[in-house]
Amino acid sequence: MSTSRRKFQRPLGCRRYKKLFVISAEGVKTEPQYFAIFNGEEFMIHVDCLKRRRGSSPPRVLKAMESRIRERGLNATDEAWLVVDKDRWTDEQLQELLAWAQRRPNYGFCLSNPSFEYWLLLHFEEGNGIGSLKDCTDRLKRYLPDYDKGVDSKQFPSENIHQAVRRAKTRDNPPCMDWPRAVGGTTVYRLVEHILQVSAAQAK
Repeated sequence: MSTSRRKFQRPLGCRRYKKLFVISAEGVKTEPQYFAIFNGEEFMIHVDCLKRRRGSSPPRVLKAMESRIRERGLNATDEAWLVVDKDRWTDEQLQELLAWAQRRPNYGFCLSNPSFEYWLLLHFEEGNGIGSLKDCTDRLKRYLPDYDKGVDSKQFPSENIHQAVRRAKTRDNPPCMDWPRAVGGTTVYRLVEHILQVSAAQAK
């Protein structure tokens, strides 16, 4: 067993949280800041959103996850999720990520069309009439004028998060088997809803 693997296991034995969610996403700023919301004292889980210096394509998102698992391991009770945008990526690139997620029950894949900003927008409104990435970003800035500088937990209270899950779930009906094909859809709600459910169950 490698030295890095042994170093990783010792602190996990005494970690305060009961479950780890490892997330590899395209964004270098927004996604890590958003998912950090779920690491507050009231949550019995920990979300590790992998950080990189610059954005990347879906294959690189997958490569980052595979490197993380290879170097530090993943407990059987923990989960690994890939979070990407539809943006300009091809079906072939996205299919590679979906195939990876289907290999194990504790792997997951979710996508926002056109981008992660659409998932954020659903925290504030129904998200109707979005036709492009620019539409989505412009609409989001009505609620978060300083969005370009990042996001913080105060902008996404629990009530808004549950509203976003409800709205996304309503739009994903019937549930897609791969990813939302039309602009104005996201399956990030599946990850967030699961984080909330696991945290609530473990807090009992």
